[in-house]
Amino acid sequence: MSEARSTFREVATNRRAYHDYFVDEKYEAGMELLGTEVKSLRGGRCNLRDGYVRISGNEAWLENVHISPYPQGNLQNHEPMRQRKLLLHRQEIASLIGKVRQKGYTLIPLKVYFLRNRAKIEIGLCRGKRQFDKREALAEADAKREMARALRRG
Repeated sequence: MSEARSTFREVATNRRAYHDYFVDEKYEAGMELLGTEVKSLRGGRCNLRDGYVRISGNEAWLENVHISPYPQGNLQNHEPMRQRKLLLHRQEIASLIGKVRQKGYTLIPLKVYFLRNRAKIEIGLCRGKRQFDKREALAEADAKREMARALRRG
């Protein structure tokens, strides 16, 4: 159990994505990072909130994700909002191109983590929620919470 725990370490989660989107499929991808970006990620300094994945040609790019500059990195420090190449198999990218072209689908970063000392990102194929979908999800969560309270009271 301790070995499994040491191989996976979560850095950042995009909880806003689950509120704004229906996540239909999830994919794991590697990231092409600079040394100071890896050091900053190990310190947990990453923000996925406004991020998205853009596919151009046969490459996938992570856009608008903020990885804070490494405090001890001097001249070699990275730009916080730069584009980062995602490492996916060619077949996965071809499949994603076809799915994203469908109306209403987009690719959103869900989670950044380290798996066996490699930085990975979980991206989701998502459909946007409408306002009434969000209200419905909140009402459902409130109902579950109330039922759990009632069961605890006896």
